[in-house]
Amino acid sequence: MPPPIDAPPVRHAIRIAAGLVVGGGRRVLLVRKHGTTAFMQPGGKIEPGETPVAALIRELNEELGLVVSQDSPLYLGSYAAPAANEPEARVAAELFQVAIVQDIRIAAEIAEARWIDPSEPLDIELAPLTRDHVLPAYRAMLGKTTSGGEG
Repeated sequence: MPPPIDAPPVRHAIRIAAGLVVGGGRRVLLVRKHGTTAFMQPGGKIEPGETPVAALIRELNEELGLVVSQDSPLYLGSYAAPAANEPEARVAAELFQVAIVQDIRIAAEIAEARWIDPSEPLDIELAPLTRDHVLPAYRAMLGKTTSGGEG
């Protein structure tokens, strides 16, 4: 199926590892990079020869001062969306859930970080990947864990 008429052309794809960083109360950490307006999952580009998990661990440490073990991230799937900060680009994301109890320390290209409750309305601009894929998937996961059932 061809893209919608109003869809911007895609000139290149960016491979990223993104973290659904979950803290207390099932809150999710979103970040905004310097010079941008959209909030998104922490993470970043996967370097040549680097695994998605290694890229995520490196980025979480560089951007937020988090120390995450190699076996900690839980793979949630692959998603694609228009890039929030690069015109005519599309992100191809490997998404991982990371539960943390440590404090974050904003560094590198991160300008702002916010803990959000994904079940409440948000008053911030979200990156397409976060808005269209990550938060809906997390809400669905939460619905499965909070709905009744035999156990």
